[in-house]
Amino acid sequence: MATPRGHASLAEQVEELLAADGPLPIVAAGDPVLRRGTERFDGQLDPALLARFVEALRVTMHAAPGVGLAAPQVGVGLRIAVIEDPAPVPEEIRVARGRERQPFRVLVNPSYEPVGPARAAFFEGCLSVPGWQAVVARPAQVRLSGEDEYGRPVDEVFSGWPARIVQHETDHLDGMLYLDRAEPRSLSSNEAMARLWTQPTPEEAARALGFRLP
Repeated sequence: MATPRGHASLAEQVEELLAADGPLPIVAAGDPVLRRGTERFDGQLDPALLARFVEALRVTMHAAPGVGLAAPQVGVGLRIAVIEDPAPVPEEIRVARGRERQPFRVLVNPSYEPVGPARAAFFEGCLSVPGWQAVVARPAQVRLSGEDEYGRPVDEVFSGWPARIVQHETDHLDGMLYLDRAEPRSLSSNEAMARLWTQPTPEEAARALGFRLP
């Protein structure tokens, strides 16, 4: 458990972040805050400040735009993340990737574990690694546990693309970037992605770039 001094410093840090209007600055890869891991949330922010911080994460995620954002990505080492995915994709892609619409949700102190041995590999990107994407093989289904922003328990199984999102954001809270799990030979610029690898699955990219899918 953090000391009262630690609580105060985190609250002061968040207050300072929220002093400016608009989206929060997103921290890019190379900043140590993305590699330190996070402090378990146990009241470091009072309910009003937590609500303001959550709303700022939501605004920042929408502005980026992205489908998830973790507190370390705005420089705050707390175990909090937000997700939301309107899934505005063609039906062929939606089916191939298991991408279903996800309403806005707050994940507090989340952790996950695989459900079954199935794995799925798709291109993935990150707001903290702008301009690049790479193929990441992840468990196709996970059980997520934690709390919501009101302290209510969360214990839920996620499949398909929603499972990928919650894994990606929870990994951020453990000091891990998607590149740590990615197939290095798949690394592609956004320009190359748009020109070459927009297919529903990365099978064509695997053949052309010389990497194996699970």
